[in-house]
Amino acid sequence: MKNIFSSRTGIIIVGAIIGIGAALLQYLGNPGNMGICVACFERDIAGALGLHRAGIVQYLRPEIMGFVLGAFAAALFAGEYKPRGGSAPLVRFFLGMFAMIGALVFLGCPWRMLLRLAGGDGNAILGILGLVFGIFIGVQFLKRGFTLGRSYTQAKATGWIMPGFMLALFLLLVFNVQFAEGGPIFSSVEGPGSKHAPIFVSIIAGLIIGTLAQRSRFCTMGAFRDAMMTKDFHLISGVGALLLFAFLANLIFGQFNAGFEGQPIAHTNHVWNFLGMTLAGLAFALAGGCPGRQLFMSGEGDLDAGVFVIGMITGAAFAHNFSLASSPKGVAAFGPIAVIIGLVFCLVIGFTMLQKAK
Repeated sequence: MKNIFSSRTGIIIVGAIIGIGAALLQYLGNPGNMGICVACFERDIAGALGLHRAGIVQYLRPEIMGFVLGAFAAALFAGEYKPRGGSAPLVRFFLGMFAMIGALVFLGCPWRMLLRLAGGDGNAILGILGLVFGIFIGVQFLKRGFTLGRSYTQAKATGWIMPGFMLALFLLLVFNVQFAEGGPIFSSVEGPGSKHAPIFVSIIAGLIIGTLAQRSRFCTMGAFRDAMMTKDFHLISGVGALLLFAFLANLIFGQFNAGFEGQPIAHTNHVWNFLGMTLAGLAFALAGGCPGRQLFMSGEGDLDAGVFVIGMITGAAFAHNFSLASSPKGVAAFGPIAVIIGLVFCLVIGFTMLQKAK
């Protein structure tokens, strides 16, 4: 069966659906300019599980579960479910951690970066520049032979781990399970974590996006990487569609507010907006995918992508437990130090994992 979503028209349709869907999720209750944010939503999940105690960002986000389960179902149906792993898992874990730290210094993943711009947040421009610069650095390593090593075929059952984990989280949310008085499972009563679309709207949106993204190979990092490395603009046309249609939907829903000051869940420190996303972009490039793509690949059976996802969730816990994550008030006390450490880590990995030409 021909995969229509792998075509140029298909990837544009997928980008448009993600953009409109994100704006609609915001309209139905998700936080401002955060209809979808993989980093922020994984941070909320970490909080709900008690991995951090920042009370305003704790909620089991169904969209994340839907991304993995939708990709899992699509991969099974298309015969692309192929459990594999063993490609530098510990390195990928720490790349995930530092990618999350960089994203939380900026306050958003690549998708939220685009959605913030589509909502009028000028601070996102610095994030875009930082992301592109980080990917550019990663591309230089890739051109010189950087690799995390090959992955190996794994037992079929191992690929069920991440979908099973996400299904378990969804059931915990639906049945409002409490393991002790006062939690976990924790759920914010104020702040961004308390703002969410209806559960079943969120899970359906996640399932649709997960399915379409798996079929189209949608990836924000991959879009910029391919444009730089091979002058291939296939994926970037989907990213452009996401931005355009989110912007149009925000105009329709009355959610567009242009400016730098007073933007929802954003700060105006341009230096660390840039450098936070530089770290994130470099980590994504070295790991081979943006946070959304890592979720979709984990649904396909990619255990290495699953390790990256767990690294991001762990990174979110560290970010809030050790005063690394920014807030609308500005950059946190130790966020800049963590970004510098992360950049050094990524550069060391980049230089030391170059494959010598035979």
